[in-house]
Amino acid sequence: MAQAAASELRLRILSGIAMIAVALGALWLGGTAFWALASLLAVLMMLEWSAMAKAAKWQAAVGAAIVAALMVTALPFIDPAAMARYSGRLIAQTIDLAGLGAILLAVIGFRARLGAGVLYTALPAIALVFLREQAEQGLVLALWTLVIVWATDIGAFFAGRAIGGPKLAPALSPNKTWAGLIGGMIAAAIVGALVARAGGLPAFCLFAAAPLAVAAQAGDLFESWLKRRSGVKDSGKLLPGHGGVLDRLDGVVPVAVLVAAAVAGGWL
Repeated sequence: MAQAAASELRLRILSGIAMIAVALGALWLGGTAFWALASLLAVLMMLEWSAMAKAAKWQAAVGAAIVAALMVTALPFIDPAAMARYSGRLIAQTIDLAGLGAILLAVIGFRARLGAGVLYTALPAIALVFLREQAEQGLVLALWTLVIVWATDIGAFFAGRAIGGPKLAPALSPNKTWAGLIGGMIAAAIVGALVARAGGLPAFCLFAAAPLAVAAQAGDLFESWLKRRSGVKDSGKLLPGHGGVLDRLDGVVPVAVLVAAAVAGGWL
């Protein structure tokens, strides 16, 4: 039993390192490379969302096509000239098109949950592309966003295992504890502050990591609720030791959208 748990943890760590390496490589390259990775992940997330919703194959295919189309409409975000001149217009257009895509899928698929999946999967992917392509400090800003989620997950995992204690939300996720939440917040605060300071991000970023860690954990709990509602343990089996893409990116969903909203609103 202990040997199996150790083997699973080792697999989880190794696959996690590999995923982070891929993400960092695409993040460093930016432009089309990062957009392509974000687009692929968004489509895979939508397919997993459709599977958990027990959608028909044609509904899943239409949902994935709509998300892919939305990512294509986000291509202007990687054009520095377009970002400089039409950033506000591009943001408004993206939100409008995402809303229309969600409504379209909900209507033709007769499933409001599928429409919600379009927003849940496309918006955070577009938000990350938007952050990466900021004219100044785009690389650091996107890295800071992702590092907060990674630090939260790692801190929560090890603090929860080492300390245990009262459960955070046993009805949603029986393994998550208050100690894990606090550990995740502390880890995110430390790592987030280090990245923000090293990258010259605004002072706001030095203190925003801990609240964003709470948002990341809320995203994790939301996905746990979705899986319980769907009667599945994992959203998929694509990622060894981690389950599906949704399982790995559930914390990124709210954090990416919140940080992108802060940048668009002029707070960052």
